[in-house]
Amino acid sequence: MALIEAASPHVMNTYGRVPIALSHGQGLRVWDVNGKQYLDALGGIAVNTLGHNHAKLVPALQDQLTKLIHTSNYYHIPLQEQLAAKLVGLSGMTNAFFCNSGLEANEAAIKLARKFGHDKGIAHPQIVVYDNAFHGRSLATLSATGNPKHQKGFEPLVPGFIRVPLNDIAALEKATAGNPNVVAVFFEAIQGEGGVNPFRVEYMQQLRKLCDERGWLMMVDEVQCGMGHTGKWFAHQWAGIGPVVLPRALGLGCGVPFGGVRAGPRAAAIFQPGNHGTTFGGNPLAMRAGVETIRIMEEDGLLENAAGVGAHLKGALETALKGVAGVKDIRGQGLMLGVELTKPCGDLVLRAAAAGLLLSVTADTVVRLVPSLILTEAEADEIVTILVPLITAFLAE
Repeated sequence: MALIEAASPHVMNTYGRVPIALSHGQGLRVWDVNGKQYLDALGGIAVNTLGHNHAKLVPALQDQLTKLIHTSNYYHIPLQEQLAAKLVGLSGMTNAFFCNSGLEANEAAIKLARKFGHDKGIAHPQIVVYDNAFHGRSLATLSATGNPKHQKGFEPLVPGFIRVPLNDIAALEKATAGNPNVVAVFFEAIQGEGGVNPFRVEYMQQLRKLCDERGWLMMVDEVQCGMGHTGKWFAHQWAGIGPVVLPRALGLGCGVPFGGVRAGPRAAAIFQPGNHGTTFGGNPLAMRAGVETIRIMEEDGLLENAAGVGAHLKGALETALKGVAGVKDIRGQGLMLGVELTKPCGDLVLRAAAAGLLLSVTADTVVRLVPSLILTEAEADEIVTILVPLITAFLAE
């Protein structure tokens, strides 16, 4: 693997970058500036829904570039209205707000919950959040995040969050008992950065019931696990429940910066003009990317592909790694999978890249795979062929 020797001294040192500079891509393949080819099992961290240089998406974006890229939300944007109608139909919501990123979508959700509380006369509204959660790096979303490593050095954190463990309804009830200030519960249906940790179907159903009983907003962060990665449009749909607030981002723009919040009837009218906004969010280029991405996903049956190929990939990993000492768990759904090991495995990122495979390690011990939804079974088998020997050798050291 030809490495980039050093980062630019002019770029702020905010990332522990892999020493590779990518040049171009096609489908699930990318090439670096030295001509080395890689199989992309990271998908831009669950962003590149349609892979690279998609034959249907690229011409649509080129067409939009010749028309309008940005106008501002002072004006009506027909593509916003078209995409909003499609998204609320897919999610069972009623209204949508568009921004630029998952962080912004989650920030908007937190603001919605707080204003919901204030509108009910609650001076200090509180939101239930979870261990291992990751909601972003702004001060509010960082405070909702459940990883002290991300929070260190940025205190004092924003107050107003109650933290509880995953999949434990009794712990949630105990933590909120007799507290009239609770206004919402905020969770990822499958935690991404926290280690690919799914919320159990029965727990989400219990949570839906509890929110209804207590008048709380159910807010599901689908920034990483939504947009078809699990085989449904949104991961919470496996539980047959509907949230009231649904932040979403990443894969909807296929790399064009994109974020948004969908809201159901109880939350749709909380924001009024002046309460929230964005300069770039919902611009015509991003909206065209969203409209075309959904169209292509439907035309090409990518939900079914994610479910089928994802099950094939998970099954192949389970078979190949069965009985391997040091493999703690293989979990996730569809094309959002994690292989948890018993020791920190960050070294596998470079080892995999040297072998021609792009992936990430999250929560120190979890190999994360979130490839594009166009992944084929042959490519899934290729991931297994490259990855399993690397894991086996690493664990044997």
